[in-house]
Amino acid sequence: MKLYKLSLLMVVLGGSAFAQTQKFTMAEAVNGLRSNLAVKNISQFSWSDDGKSYIQAVKGGYLVTDLKTNKQDTLVSLTQLNKNFADKKLKSVPPIKFISNSNGYFSANNQMYWVEKSGNDWKVKRSSAMDENISNMKMFADNQTFAYTVKNNLFISKNGKAIAVTNDSDENILNGSSSVHRNEFGIDSGIFPAPDSQSVAFYRMDQKMVADYPIIDWSVTPAVNTNIKYPMAGKTSHEVTLGIYNIKNESTTFLKIEGEKDQYLTAVTWSPDSKYIFIGVLNRGQNHLKMNQYDVATGNLLKTLFEETDSKYVEPQHPLLFFPNSTTDFIWQSQRTGYNHLFHYSLEKGLIAQITKGDWLVTDILGFNEKKKEIYYVSTQESPTERHLYRINWTTFKTQKLDNAEGMHSGVLSKDGNYLYDMYTNSNTPRVANIINTNSLKSTNLLTAENPLKNYQRPEIKNINLKADDGTLLYGKIILPTNFDPNKKYPAIVYLYNGPHLQLVTNSFPASGNLWYEYMAQNGYIIFTMDGRGSSNRGMKFEQAVFRNLGTTEMNDQLKGVDYLKSLPYVDSEKLGIHGWSFGGFMTTSFMLRHPEVFKVGVAGGPVIDWSMYEIMYGERYMDTPQENPQGYATSNLLDKVQNLKGKLLMIHGAQDDVVVWQHSMKFIKSAVDNGVQLDYFVYPGHPHNVVGKDRVHLMQKITDYFDQNLKK
Repeated sequence: MKLYKLSLLMVVLGGSAFAQTQKFTMAEAVNGLRSNLAVKNISQFSWSDDGKSYIQAVKGGYLVTDLKTNKQDTLVSLTQLNKNFADKKLKSVPPIKFISNSNGYFSANNQMYWVEKSGNDWKVKRSSAMDENISNMKMFADNQTFAYTVKNNLFISKNGKAIAVTNDSDENILNGSSSVHRNEFGIDSGIFPAPDSQSVAFYRMDQKMVADYPIIDWSVTPAVNTNIKYPMAGKTSHEVTLGIYNIKNESTTFLKIEGEKDQYLTAVTWSPDSKYIFIGVLNRGQNHLKMNQYDVATGNLLKTLFEETDSKYVEPQHPLLFFPNSTTDFIWQSQRTGYNHLFHYSLEKGLIAQITKGDWLVTDILGFNEKKKEIYYVSTQESPTERHLYRINWTTFKTQKLDNAEGMHSGVLSKDGNYLYDMYTNSNTPRVANIINTNSLKSTNLLTAENPLKNYQRPEIKNINLKADDGTLLYGKIILPTNFDPNKKYPAIVYLYNGPHLQLVTNSFPASGNLWYEYMAQNGYIIFTMDGRGSSNRGMKFEQAVFRNLGTTEMNDQLKGVDYLKSLPYVDSEKLGIHGWSFGGFMTTSFMLRHPEVFKVGVAGGPVIDWSMYEIMYGERYMDTPQENPQGYATSNLLDKVQNLKGKLLMIHGAQDDVVVWQHSMKFIKSAVDNGVQLDYFVYPGHPHNVVGKDRVHLMQKITDYFDQNLKK
């Protein structure tokens, strides 16, 4: 009997040991978390309008779950939709926005559809047939009227009738486009319906004066050029105005906005009574913001509510958020204290109070519980590497943390504020979803996902805290090779971004942050990554440390990481590699040229080479103009430093890149040729700034092979 138990134990242990020796394929390392290794999720979670149930998408339709009884029913099935669907049948469940448990809408095939329950069936009604080139669809609050663009003009669909709001024949005048100001300043739409659904505000962007930039399609013969407008730092920018179209009067009023023609119009907000429009008017220098109130009927400026200035830059990211059932009081998110916080303003009294305070920042507002005067939000209060859910009373400022698990939390609040959907992940937890009763704080688990990586050979990952030269704390992580032997010496690769609006190191799943890192660890590499000054979610001082000198402070911080790696007895300091994309590609190339003695091999993807060739909005925020900051642009320019290259450098670019245009690396190659410098280069035809999909497997194999050939040997 003892022998049998021992044999069984060996089988169990052996099976477990065998299971955990599985290695990632390159396809799994690159796209696995979006395919066969995807963590189980609750898809398209939403609260019912009455807050008594929640809705989720499943493979064959939508389910609705009653909160009190936990009874789950099919709300609508794909079969029911297709039964009454006159157009091309739907292959999968469309993203329906449910107005109630008996009706909703969705867009598909460039059309808008309404769905409505009829007995045990569902009716599907299509909007009037529209042009196949429509985009930027935006539903109004009445859930019937919607706006959309066709090419460069704005239209409204009301009662099945298409109304042309604009009729600009010049394709370089864009109405209702979401690409205004290159999507900086939190801009994700160019269409702003009024709360009463009687009017719509829209951006009108005139870019005739901006230089054309060619994007070549190489897939056809002969190749075809499409010009885009790409405003480069220090050059002529586009001009934006804001129009208000009154549907009943069929008339358009343009707001009378004073200031420079190439200033930025941000944070566009309607007053809840639809009488006023608020716009954050930001100068091109991005250091002076005016929050202005305009009369919708006349377009006149009524008053400036407040102004914000900064010696470096002001960066508004969010519109105003009015308190429930108030037409006068609103929340403004501002970084004026050094961290993004919530400020209570009144149209009549001005600033009432700063609601949240501290050396941490609010990352998201989830909503309100009006009865209890509570605001629900997400913040970095616990740690910059985590997000947690909080509520604060907007009169007493009493604050309460609502979750109790470490990691990265996100939330969806019911309309009445009585229930909070809490989804989180951490280094050891693939995904957990709970519903928190905000009255009792009782938590009900909806999902605890299994670990899809449990059968794979996983590396040891250590969190590393280092200090910058000014004492600032820097968060990083080191990933050790699988089957790690501390007596061996291993090649190490630094993966970095270290630019604005991105954070690499968080307490989330997988702990590595990227399965390609783990693939490399399975193949004998150490991977190191760290967020230096300039990256996000650490406050303004941390972010603005790079102002006017992109690349310098960031490299100084990353060199602290290099020093740490070199201090480890198991790191082969003669075999250090570096890799990054976009800003990380700029950083990689900068290191290979400005500190050529540090890294033996670099792979730079989509790199900025000369900041004077990057877009105005982002470039001038962090660097000012080339005319104002010639030294900063000269120091960061890599075209005249190519002769410093000592190691092996592979540069990669998407041939249709409209973010960091292809000319950056093309000019770099020309400089290399002129200076007799050899480097390696690869282009991805058909890809813009990022190489995605199946071709990304090819990309990461190329990068891996390059390190294997030049760093391992």
